Formats: sequence, C-alpha cells, structure tokens
Amino acid sequence: MKIVEVKHPLVKHKLGLMREHDISTKRFRELASEVGSLLTYEATADLETEKVTIEGWNGPVEVEQIKGKKITVVPILRAGLGMMEGVLEHVPSARISVVGIYRNEETLEPVPYFQKLVSNIDERMALVVDPMLATGGSMIATIDLLKNAGCTSIKVLVLVAAPEGIAALEKAHPDVELYTALCR
Repeated sequence: MKIVEVKHPLVKHKLGLMREHDISTKRFRELASEVGSLLTYEATADLETEKVTIEGWNGPVEVEQIKGKKITVVPILRAGLGMMEGVLEHVPSARISVVGIYRNEETLEPVPYFQKLVSNIDERMALVVDPMLATGGSMIATIDLLKNAGCTSIKVLVLVAAPEGIAALEKAHPDVELYTALCR
C-alpha cells in the first residue's frame, strides 16, 4: 500500500494549531478543511492531463486539462465533512458521495447506517476523507462499500493515521493509497 505522510511546513503548522486545548469548533473545522486541501493537492499530483484547444481571449490556445476518471469525494459522517470542503477547493467538479458508520458499543464492529453514492461510482476515483485513522474499522467498512459498488480507484485522506489503523487498512485493502498529515 502506498503511504504518503505529507510533511509540508504548512501542514505541520496547521496540524499544530488544531491541537491547541482551547480551539473553537469553528476554527478546528476551518483548519481541517485547509489541511484537507493540502492533502488533496498531494493526492491528485499523479492525475493525467491531456492537451486540448480552447478559445482564449486572443484566439485558440492549447492548454492541459485533467483527463480520465472523474472524482467523487467521500466523507465519512460526520467528522469527514470538515475535510470535504478542502477537497472541493481543488476539485470543485467532484461529485459528493456520503457514508455514515458508527461503532457498535458491544462488538466494537463498524455498522453502516447511511450511504449515498454517486450513480457512476465505478467510473470515478474516490477520495475518502476522515480526520482520524485509528483502528481502521470505519475506513475499511467504507472502502468495502465503495468496492462493492464497483469503485476500483480509491485514495484515503486523513489528518492523523495510527500504526494500528495503517496496518489494518494495508491488510484489508493493499491497493488503496493513504495520504496523511501525521503518522502516529
């Protein structure tokens, strides 16, 4: 599994601000969006482009545009919503899919309670966003849902990834890519 810990100074700075003991919910959400934006920048660096001719202000001009699969951003409810806006800053045409999962308090197993996936998810790359990859249970369950719906191109964006979550995700889905601001 490809694991990318984004060590950019802006990511480190913003992640540090998020750890302040008296941070407001509003500020936390803003910073989660900003870090999500920076992670998206890294996660989409390998997108292919193609040359197309458009009508510019001074006549036809050849430019590069992203080609291939379209993108769906998949926040895991509710925490992933904070990062979703950051993804949409870079990929405003991305369609939104949503997955809701809670943990059964007795079995500690993830239980899906809501899913709304775009109709052509098999033709899209999914960017799954959630602030924390702890045990990996919710993320694995989300990826299971996506794969069962036909999605084959999946990248995971998290603020913090615990070693246990990384190991579980790698074992269950070695074909996905993980982008994180911090491995701990």
